[in-house]
Amino acid sequence: MIASPDTRFHDAFAAREEGTPPGLIPYFTAGYPMLESLVELLLCAQRTGCIAVEVGIPFSDPLADGPTIQRTGQVALRNGMTLAAALAQVADARAQGVTIPLAVMTYVNPVLSFGVDDFARAAAAAGVDGVIVPDLPLDEAAGVRGAVHAAGIALIPLVAPTTTPDRLARVCSTAAGFVYCVGVTGVTGARATIGDDAMALLDAVHRLTPLPRALGFGLSTHEHLRALRGHAEAAVVGSALLDAIGVDAAHAVAGAERFLNAMIGSETAPTG
Repeated sequence: MIASPDTRFHDAFAAREEGTPPGLIPYFTAGYPMLESLVELLLCAQRTGCIAVEVGIPFSDPLADGPTIQRTGQVALRNGMTLAAALAQVADARAQGVTIPLAVMTYVNPVLSFGVDDFARAAAAAGVDGVIVPDLPLDEAAGVRGAVHAAGIALIPLVAPTTTPDRLARVCSTAAGFVYCVGVTGVTGARATIGDDAMALLDAVHRLTPLPRALGFGLSTHEHLRALRGHAEAAVVGSALLDAIGVDAAHAVAGAERFLNAMIGSETAPTG
């Protein structure tokens, strides 16, 4: 069995001050709102003090995604975005000074079409730290996990309030990077509050692994981050951020910066 890789996620989470709200992980759809938007959005995320970024690779059958991310994915596909193009833009962002951890979220069919080993090598060469594949079952993940771990990339698992205790223990035993905790039973999309089931899931994961926990699906406000203090090390925001970007596609970076600054708030905003 290949050991879990040591990625930028380790150092980023280790640098968090104890007792602070969770670090923010924005989700950007590669190719949205414009084909070439990603690099500037990644630089924006770093500039505003985000702990990492999740880069969504648009796919024609995005089963885990709610209406907003499905819509942005359709726009990105029409713009010409592909898995290879997204990796090229990640490499460009690294060349332009992006140093925070980057995870790509894709589906298993694009990975298989690309070739598992070729994908792992290309992602590593681009500077990817983690891969999230929501439709890759735990029982069928060994091949992908072995390839990406061998390339120095973490295969980041998703767990949900409906994950059984036995399966949760198995997932946590093979996790790397961080454990992505799905805060709702359903697809992505902003919600008003964080449910008790999400908090219980975060606590259960903490008992099973020392890896950081990131809560996603439904988060949209600074108050959500405050509520997660002491319960999660990171929070993922996607749909609400993409809605903010989509208000004025010509000024997407400015919209992203306003949203991220508001969500992070003064407690966690960079000081220098």
